[in-house]
Amino acid sequence: VASEHKFCCLGRHQTIFPLSKPHTNTMKLSLALMCSALGYSAANPFAPKVTKNTAKARMNAKLMRGATPIRKLEQQEDGEVDLTNYSIKFEKCQFVKQYDAEEGGGEENDSILTTKRFVIFRLCPSSNCGSCNYNYGEYIVDMETYLESTLGFKEEEQEQYCETCNQCIEMAANYAEAQANGEDYEEDDNSWMCNNVNTGSCYEECQNIENMEENGYMDASQYVGCEKLDYEDNYGNEYYAGAMCASSGSRIKIGIFTDEECSNYDETKDIENYMKNEDGYSTKLSYHLLKQTFPEGECVASCLQEDEEQNNNNNNNNNNNN
Repeated sequence: VASEHKFCCLGRHQTIFPLSKPHTNTMKLSLALMCSALGYSAANPFAPKVTKNTAKARMNAKLMRGATPIRKLEQQEDGEVDLTNYSIKFEKCQFVKQYDAEEGGGEENDSILTTKRFVIFRLCPSSNCGSCNYNYGEYIVDMETYLESTLGFKEEEQEQYCETCNQCIEMAANYAEAQANGEDYEEDDNSWMCNNVNTGSCYEECQNIENMEENGYMDASQYVGCEKLDYEDNYGNEYYAGAMCASSGSRIKIGIFTDEECSNYDETKDIENYMKNEDGYSTKLSYHLLKQTFPEGECVASCLQEDEEQNNNNNNNNNNNN
């Protein structure tokens, strides 16, 4: 699309905007409002701890700061909106070939077209994440910002998940030992977190994550930023791995590219044929973490944040009343 305005079309909405400049009407969400409203529901015992700079607040702040609205939330006024009852949902991934004026098609460049990748996401009512067909906001952001924001949160959530799992396993072992010795067992203050935890399944999952490389896998999320592969063919050609749109934009995968910007996709090559660990052995890609950034039929994360101390008190009161 050789145009000085560098326009991009967005599917069924046919929304057109210039890629060369930030959108002048980009939504300006109050960071203070977001940090106080963003978080995770008490129903999830693996939620990252509530702090003034929680991972979820960072994710939402960065994501919304870099996003351009396609459809604003209906109740949005004066550039601020309360996100308490909303959740972030991946809608689709899209790419566009764009004329690169800086490259200019010089002798060292194979093409004057570069590939730009974007993610369209929605702010959905948390009670309607499945369909998200009313009272929603829709936004577009470059794929790099989307993945950096969501993966950062999901990685910390995963760490908290396994930390909580280990704590619950230890509590269960202490309880079993006390029972076997005929002793009274004094519950830990955090025992309420284990009420809905299946220690068998979470232990197996966390062991697979911890021993991923030993089991012959590499985390796909490590390659979303365009990484040079440890491979060079007989002609001296180098290859790179990076994130790209797949399955008509419904998912994100890792592909092989012939340039350091991961703009020129080589569809003749399968990424797993070029994956090797530090010892030179072939490995496969694990999408365990990356696929959580584009879950089908559900939201990536809730924007609700509740006070952990209050949740703990509520659970203690419930236990006392039983």
